[in-house]
Amino acid sequence: MTGAAVSSEQAGSPRERPTTPSGADALGPKRLGARIQGAVIGDRIYSAAITLFALCVPALLILVAVEIFLGGWPALRRFGFSFLTSSAWDPVNGVFGAAPAIYGTLVSSAIALAIATPLAIGVALFLSEFAPQWLRQPVAFLVDLLAAVPSVVYGLWGVFVLLPVLRITVMPFLRDTLHLGVLPFFSGPAYGPSMLAAGLILSIMVLPYISSVSREVLLAVPRSQREAALALGATKWETIWGAVLPYAKSGIIGGVILGLGRALGETMAVTMLIGNRPQISASLFAPGYTMASLIANEFAEASGDLHLSALMAVGFVLFVITLIVNAIARWLVWQVSRAGGEKTA
Repeated sequence: MTGAAVSSEQAGSPRERPTTPSGADALGPKRLGARIQGAVIGDRIYSAAITLFALCVPALLILVAVEIFLGGWPALRRFGFSFLTSSAWDPVNGVFGAAPAIYGTLVSSAIALAIATPLAIGVALFLSEFAPQWLRQPVAFLVDLLAAVPSVVYGLWGVFVLLPVLRITVMPFLRDTLHLGVLPFFSGPAYGPSMLAAGLILSIMVLPYISSVSREVLLAVPRSQREAALALGATKWETIWGAVLPYAKSGIIGGVILGLGRALGETMAVTMLIGNRPQISASLFAPGYTMASLIANEFAEASGDLHLSALMAVGFVLFVITLIVNAIARWLVWQVSRAGGEKTA
């Protein structure tokens, strides 16, 4: 009993035990207020810096647009709307029209997407749904490696490999053997350098972008989507078509638009393969021009202020087309996402 009493006295009562201040009590009111005020100031500085960085992107975009527009304004003011509809491009006489370049840009990009989109989605489906684990990463790496090849290398390969094959084998086969020459799209002589050649090389260049984005989107589809469809008795293909692709539709559209943006601005490879003739032709076998190749070919050799202004105006038109394409892509993704949300609800 005595020992227990002594132990109790040594321990002391709760009121007599020494306490160690912590948190707000340790800092004191003044130091606590200074810390809170410093944190508030730091948050404000951080917020202002992040806001400034975020505003730099649209500001840079506006500055680029204004600079290009001012450079191209003399040509736009002189030729007016006919600059977009005229096919004449004569630097010697000072007559300029961007219609062939606009037409070539849109047609070559459309050919590239028509060829690359099914292939890219097929590759993405194979890697995400069918490929064994040991094969998935090597094949994905090889597909992504296509994006790392410089465009001039694609151009050289196209000149020495693709053009001879098109001129000797593919174009005569389409025109004569399949008798597609009766159609305006496959008529005329087989030059080699053509809109078809540019579209084919662009399809190879945009394929890894579409495939990579589509693959990541398909892999992000919840496993429950597949399991639910399989539990209802769906086959593998029915599961992909009815449960996986609708869920990933918005991401796939985003990947296709990313590839389209890549195709619209490609310069070197297209310049080496399209033939560089400022003329509008319905035949895919005929040479053509794109806005990017036109600027690359003639900017360094612009013979006068009006010629230089016309090239700047072409650049501004390309800039506007790119903005319109991206706006349409955002709208499509928003529509698909909203439709998906309504179905879920």
